[in-house]
Amino acid sequence: MKLNLEEYRDKVLGCWMGKNIGGTLGAPFEWRRQVNQVSFYSQDLQGEPLPNDDLDIQLLWLVALEEMGLDLDAHTLAEYWTLYVTPHWSEYGTAKINMRAGLTPPLSGTLHNEYKDSCGAFIRSEIWACIAPGCPSTAAHYAYQDAILDHGDGEGVYGEIFCAALESAAFVEKDLPTLIEIGLSYIPEDCGVAKAIGDAVNSYKAGKTWLEARENILEKYRGLTFFNLRDHTSEEDWQKGFGDGQRGWDVPSNIGMLIIGLLYGEGDFSQTVCTAVNCGEDTDCTGATAGSIWGILHGCKNIPQKWIAPIGHKIKTACLNLGELGYFGNQLPADIENLTHRTEKIAHQVILYHKLNVDFTEEQPTDLSDLSLEALKSHPGTKRLLENLKGPLYQFDFFDIAIDYGSGPFVYPDKSTPIKLRIYNTYKVQARLKIHWYTPEGWQITPPGDCQILSFPAHLGEPKELEYQVQTNPFEGNTQRAVVEFVIDSRPGVMLVPIILIRDFE
Repeated sequence: MKLNLEEYRDKVLGCWMGKNIGGTLGAPFEWRRQVNQVSFYSQDLQGEPLPNDDLDIQLLWLVALEEMGLDLDAHTLAEYWTLYVTPHWSEYGTAKINMRAGLTPPLSGTLHNEYKDSCGAFIRSEIWACIAPGCPSTAAHYAYQDAILDHGDGEGVYGEIFCAALESAAFVEKDLPTLIEIGLSYIPEDCGVAKAIGDAVNSYKAGKTWLEARENILEKYRGLTFFNLRDHTSEEDWQKGFGDGQRGWDVPSNIGMLIIGLLYGEGDFSQTVCTAVNCGEDTDCTGATAGSIWGILHGCKNIPQKWIAPIGHKIKTACLNLGELGYFGNQLPADIENLTHRTEKIAHQVILYHKLNVDFTEEQPTDLSDLSLEALKSHPGTKRLLENLKGPLYQFDFFDIAIDYGSGPFVYPDKSTPIKLRIYNTYKVQARLKIHWYTPEGWQITPPGDCQILSFPAHLGEPKELEYQVQTNPFEGNTQRAVVEFVIDSRPGVMLVPIILIRDFE
């Protein structure tokens, strides 16, 4: 698959410019349940965009890619999160509390997190698409590692995976319904995000107005308004019964409104971002993501200059610890041109590292009519990731080992904690694994932790599952750790998987 290099650069530049435009447009109306009437910026911007947390964490992930290399997983990203992400609100703050208690992803995003179904993940999907253009499976893989940090087993994970896959495919496919279909192929059909997307698409196909499509989304998928404040719901929406909702159940409705903006925008930039923002709810997020997707599809050169002139090309941050990101943040790109340049450098590396079927060329891009839609859809590796949202997944050279804590990694004085280990042999050779638990004094593992199992190659069936009951001794503090060791006789490798149990602090 060939991509014209200049066209790719313009699409990435369009992605970041559209992100800044849509986020700035929607910021004054964030978290208000109302129909807005915007057709342009409502602020005196004096040539600069507003600070945008939708973009901030993606800048941090760029630094992580540059510093740590391309084999990033959620465990590495979690280290960056605790060092550099400053907010204590909603899913960001809950995840940070959990990480500091020793919990690894996805547990960091699951436990006691009322906002695991909210919008904080899909808004940072673009970096993964831009470094894996035309390769939605790779973009979805990175997006999963990102989203589980603060959304765990919630709908927020599906939102980011959907957006990353769609955005990656948008580098090689222009038809919006096809892109939506590609994105949906990476998430469960019965999740709230997928259902809301389906309803938005069906409203558009049925000839309903965007206002009617919006009402349908709010009837079925609305979350609670901002702290349930009465003045954050318009009188019209209040009279229609839209004044209540489930706290934190935000990503299905907002992804639905994103799709409304894209579909009813009819390919026009202004109409796309304004429709997304005019739907209300998390308007800086929906506007920013609508703008970035439009930018990938059409390129920066096609974004009207009237939208660019008021905000310029700078990047302004809102939620990063700048003191340790170089000299007061100089590790971060200062403008979208530098961000585009550094994104492209990583994309070249990702294509080589993951052996992706992408070739940048100065020639015209490949005629994509012979590119199978199925080739852009989900593959089994994505399914494996989504099957393991009840605990962390550790990936080794020849095995993936998942921990399933069931209802949580909690210890209780009068009962045991169930723990399941799920072992995937990812190579072509069967192996007999020897398993040994290293535990604090007084732990009891049932059945006994020391055992051997025969693991067959991936193509021969399901993963091997081991179920244990763990009884701990009373301990001080909130956290206690053990390690499960996996070795294979006559082979040198050692796989160590940490087990983390905490007191239930609710």
